[in-house]
Amino acid sequence: MSAPTSLQTIANVAPLIASGAISPVDLVRGCLERIDARRDLNAFITVLADGAAEDARTAEREIASGRYRGALHGIPVSLKDLIDAAGTPTTSGSAVPPRRPAVDAPLVARLREAGAIIIGKTNLHEFAFGTTSDETAFGAVHHPKDPSRSAGGSSGGAAVALVEGMCFGAIGTDTGGSIRIPSAACGTVGLKPTTGELPLDGVVPLSTTLDHVGPMTRSVTDAALMFDALRGRAPRARAAMTGPLRFGVPEGYPCDRLEPAVRQALEGMRDTLVECGHIVTAVTIDHAAWTPDVYLHIVLPEASWYHAETLAAHPEGYAPGVRLRLEMGRYVLAEDYVRALRLRAVLTAAVERAMAGCDALLLPTLPIPAPPLGDASVEVDGTREPVRAAMLRLTQLFNMSGHPAISIPCGTTPDGWPIGMQLVGHRDRTDRLLAIASLVETELE
Repeated sequence: MSAPTSLQTIANVAPLIASGAISPVDLVRGCLERIDARRDLNAFITVLADGAAEDARTAEREIASGRYRGALHGIPVSLKDLIDAAGTPTTSGSAVPPRRPAVDAPLVARLREAGAIIIGKTNLHEFAFGTTSDETAFGAVHHPKDPSRSAGGSSGGAAVALVEGMCFGAIGTDTGGSIRIPSAACGTVGLKPTTGELPLDGVVPLSTTLDHVGPMTRSVTDAALMFDALRGRAPRARAAMTGPLRFGVPEGYPCDRLEPAVRQALEGMRDTLVECGHIVTAVTIDHAAWTPDVYLHIVLPEASWYHAETLAAHPEGYAPGVRLRLEMGRYVLAEDYVRALRLRAVLTAAVERAMAGCDALLLPTLPIPAPPLGDASVEVDGTREPVRAAMLRLTQLFNMSGHPAISIPCGTTPDGWPIGMQLVGHRDRTDRLLAIASLVETELE
């Protein structure tokens, strides 16, 4: 599966829209045709065809009259169906009664203000509580390369929509890797900003202290354009990053267990960066092996707390695996939860120490290619482990530490499965991370 052509990126289409060479009406029509043609992939839960068509006509008139708003004006984008759009049910991928919002989430309002066209709401792992997007009341999300494989999760529908030309940008959520994991599995770009940079109002929570929201796109430049819009800022040109830069590659956990093709891609990327004049060194993240236990003792009780009333009233509406995880959260002791919050601070400090003197950390996004749908476990470098644990291994630490992280495509396995590489930046320096990622993206071409 090759990367989309340059014409399919927001950055390349936007000037054509601004000049009138391409109409938003045609863009929306093309996306709707792709959605209809690949309904078998279950990328979307709700398609807003009529509203998107009307918004496209409005955008066309505004642009023709000289009221062009910027790079997202007339661009079709999708929302993960955890995010409120006024007048549209927020299902969260579940059979329990949906939210019925009367107003847009602030993020959605900002996208509309930038001129973006909401084309629909994408499928996901129910309530974002999984990594494979196969526990959903609307049918498992299927990988475009092979429908028997997972597209990743929980924002699986968003990544598939991008790969298949159903939208030009997508908004996902990320609590343990749910933007970056499907981006890596499908060969797209996914950004998790610094904790707190984007508002979570109007977004169904999974874990109130770990949740993030961010853009999913076909290029780093597009991610930057969408990130600006999500912050309520006008798109702006960014100065090109110049080197040499210093990258730190973690030794030990979480990089100790990678499939050979993924490790080879990491080594190849290291070699490329060195050839381009950058400095790549090994670093250690102290206590990183604590990550899964600390993460679970935070996410389980926080998710259980939010769902307590609905779970009591509609237990049959939840997928069995999601319901089990929510019920497990009831048995986490308050003492264990508080201990986990304190250990989270220890891990955050450990990431900071590892990043001292580095511009960014470099590590894979997923240790494996997209796994088969329905498999409970997967082999990683000769060791069998639960699928969910394997897919979260390389991403969940940075939800706890709050550092911005981005997944970018980095080639494929010998049999053609996308590999994603992750760059982690300094807290509150997401713009700089985007600039670094753009440079790396260019050097990998």
